[in-house]
Amino acid sequence: MGYAIVWLVNTILSILTWSIILSAIISWLFAFDVINRRNRFVNQLADFLDRITAPLLEPFRRIIPSLGGIDISPIVVLLLINFARILFNRMSAPYLIAILG
Repeated sequence: MGYAIVWLVNTILSILTWSIILSAIISWLFAFDVINRRNRFVNQLADFLDRITAPLLEPFRRIIPSLGGIDISPIVVLLLINFARILFNRMSAPYLIAILG
């Protein structure tokens, strides 16, 4: 059971990491007019990724000013997610595995 919880937490953190990266890439592709928002699939994908990542990014977007039009809040959130992953794997995961098996 402990291994399953550790796997689940790591998987959720990985999905959050990849969704932030994909959202940033899609926003760059929109900004440079490589892809177009009129494409229904692309628009739905961008909207889905925005709905997933916005609750994580918005508090940091309010605090961190944009640097010349560049939003660095995804970088800060990615660093914090990786910090949380390392902290969980080093401190909590061994106890969960020892207690729950």
